[in-house]
Amino acid sequence: MPDPDSSPVPYGLRVAAAVAWRALVVAAALTVVGFLAVKLASVLVPVAVALLLAGLFAPAVSWLAGKKVPRGLAAAIVLVGGIALAGGVVTFVVISVTVGMPGLIDQITASLTDLHTWLRTGPLHLSQGQLDEMLGNLTAMLGRNKSAIASGALTTAVTVGELLAESLLVVFCLIFFLAQGRVIWVFMLRAVPVRLRDRVDVAGRSGFTTLAHYIRGTAAVAFVDAAGIGLGLVIIGVPLAAPLSALVFLGAFVPVIGSVIAGAIAVLVALVTNGVWAAVIVLAVVVGVMQLESHVLQPLLLGRAVRLHPLAVVLALAVGLVAAGIVGALFAVPLLAVFSSGVRSLTARPENHPPGRTAPGATRSSLEDRAPDPGEA
Repeated sequence: MPDPDSSPVPYGLRVAAAVAWRALVVAAALTVVGFLAVKLASVLVPVAVALLLAGLFAPAVSWLAGKKVPRGLAAAIVLVGGIALAGGVVTFVVISVTVGMPGLIDQITASLTDLHTWLRTGPLHLSQGQLDEMLGNLTAMLGRNKSAIASGALTTAVTVGELLAESLLVVFCLIFFLAQGRVIWVFMLRAVPVRLRDRVDVAGRSGFTTLAHYIRGTAAVAFVDAAGIGLGLVIIGVPLAAPLSALVFLGAFVPVIGSVIAGAIAVLVALVTNGVWAAVIVLAVVVGVMQLESHVLQPLLLGRAVRLHPLAVVLALAVGLVAAGIVGALFAVPLLAVFSSGVRSLTARPENHPPGRTAPGATRSSLEDRAPDPGEA
């Protein structure tokens, strides 16, 4: 047998080549997975949203199940209650916008009048002819882009239809995740080799627990952000405080940038409607709430469950934003948290796993007894 050291190819080059072709294979596999994910985004995204909501609603389902309510009925009660609560909030926001819009339009009109006066009498000293020319250019630009605006409106209508269909898919998946999470997980474990089934089961449990803690902690942080900023807007007298608070709540689910963008919109509305000093006060409120979130709420509610370095969070957010826009930014951090938790569980020593796990070759009935249930997270 030839001596490996006698090969004319240096050992370091052979190792580098072996690593390189394996890396190319992994990259090709990830490319295929990414291509399929993009093609199936209209299905995968609703399923992912349903998983997030399952982690949020699972404690209520388990509590009802513990009160001897059949699990299917418990899932239906919680789901109907959640839909009713979301519908009530949306109705309240719509009514607030409808009631506050006339006043907002009046304030914006007054602000535009003040801006017109400042442009004429302020440091710029623009003439009426120059202002009319600027207005004419703006009108001409809108006219040139009329077709693009119309096609954008049509695209928006199509998008609304797609969102409605995907929302129905989310509800459908959520029903089964809450009512039959154990059965679904047992079915998925059948695809895993018997010798690895126990460890994959533990990793799946760990990943879903992390996901559930993440979504619950994020929801709590989002509620505090929305309540704090919304209360400040009400006290200052900024119109449309309720819709802006709802925007802050939704924005908090996108780490780092979501709350900042929502807060910036609140500051802009305060500037346009209430003036500079009101905007400065709103900015101070937003900064104060963000500091409370980053220094108290995030470490307390998410730190132990997620256990991700801030640099990893920012990089995951940037990659998700570049790869898939807002949807990527929404799911990047929870996906990274689940992946990190699963990898830690798979690479841990067997003796570090919680006791009571079945040995490889466990039967279907024993797996059903310990299959992960959304309510256990």
